[in-house]
Amino acid sequence: MSLAPWLDACPVVAILRGIRPEEAETVGAALLAEGLTILEVPLNSPNPLDSIRRLHAAFGERALVGAGTVTSEDEVAAIARAGARLMVTPHCDPALVLAARARGMVACPGFFTPGEAFALLAAGADALKLFPAEAASPAVLRALLAVLPKGTAVLPVGGIGADNIPAWKAAGAAGFGVGSSLYKPGDTAATVSEKARALRRSLVAS
Repeated sequence: MSLAPWLDACPVVAILRGIRPEEAETVGAALLAEGLTILEVPLNSPNPLDSIRRLHAAFGERALVGAGTVTSEDEVAAIARAGARLMVTPHCDPALVLAARARGMVACPGFFTPGEAFALLAAGADALKLFPAEAASPAVLRALLAVLPKGTAVLPVGGIGADNIPAWKAAGAAGFGVGSSLYKPGDTAATVSEKARALRRSLVAS
């Protein structure tokens, strides 16, 4: 499995931090209707495995459903059983990349330094999450891409929204992890749709 076709369709990972299982399907449907098909449920959300199961059951092959804030091999195994096909970590841990790939999942681990990036790529990471992006800049991303293997997909995460996507895209970002600019606890499906449309407009304009 590859992340590239999903990013080609829409380069946004919708980070649904805090989502509850009973709202996962309606929010997921709203995102898919706006063309956002990569859905991440962070494991520090309420009953995250249930939300992952529901999203996977509802949207199957139409969406790439995964888990974020994955920090242990036991969690990798648990999200795989729940139907996740994408694993995202907040940190550099090559062992988690190996565990995810062994289960057929796409691995997008977090990094912040060139050394971490190269270690994760050596372990087989499909893409890299630059986190926290607020502590970096598009100029930092441009410098990183100058030394990373050609074609490395880097997705800035943290503080990403419609206002700064164009600058990150110009620096070479292959995609973006977007949290509260897309969804925060309490948002209705209609609110999520509106936020998604704003993000899509920024992508088209950039």
